[in-house]
Amino acid sequence: MGKRMEAAKKSFDNSKAYSVAEAAKIVKDNAKAKFDETVELHVALGIDTKKADQQVRSTVVLPAGTGKTKKIAVVAKGEKAQEAQKAGADIVGGEDIIEEVLKGNINFDVLLSTPDVMKDLSKAAKILGPRGLMPNPKSGTVTFDLANAIKELKAGRIEFKADAYGIVHTTVGKTSFAADKIAENARAVLDTIIRIKPATSKGQYMKSVSISSTMGPGVKIDASKI
Repeated sequence: MGKRMEAAKKSFDNSKAYSVAEAAKIVKDNAKAKFDETVELHVALGIDTKKADQQVRSTVVLPAGTGKTKKIAVVAKGEKAQEAQKAGADIVGGEDIIEEVLKGNINFDVLLSTPDVMKDLSKAAKILGPRGLMPNPKSGTVTFDLANAIKELKAGRIEFKADAYGIVHTTVGKTSFAADKIAENARAVLDTIIRIKPATSKGQYMKSVSISSTMGPGVKIDASKI
């Protein structure tokens, strides 16, 4: 264990579960790296991911943003392409974007599309899918309302999804954020996870919650008080 991590672990009670605000402050206070660390939230859920009706996946606009400017590409035609340009998309096109993707040239963080071009985009699914970039209606990246989608993404919209073990890992900001802003973002994610609880999920839903920075230790959050 590095000296930095050892000192960080001694600065709080690792056996205790804290409030969201307290945990955010501990993470912020222990961010000693020479770069702006990402703050991550980890939520273990009591769901059976093998069942289709117990999948937990959604989007949320972080009130304080992500701390990162996302480069947005849009595949659309006609008026919708013009709408995307006016809304501030960084790259707008059609077959030209698809051809670049097929060549391995991906220079965007998020890809949006309208439903009518998904058939064309499907040829690039094997490249976009593994990178988490394939547009999907569930993540709000396949839509005719491009202006609103672009606005939300620029404002800090993120997508999260429980993995095969039923754990959600997602970003809630940067350590350069004020502690209350980190907490505000974390609460927005937690509130959304609670709101979309699968009706068929039985027993304890939120089994454990923790927050950490890239180089810092995990700090437990009291799930019973969320």
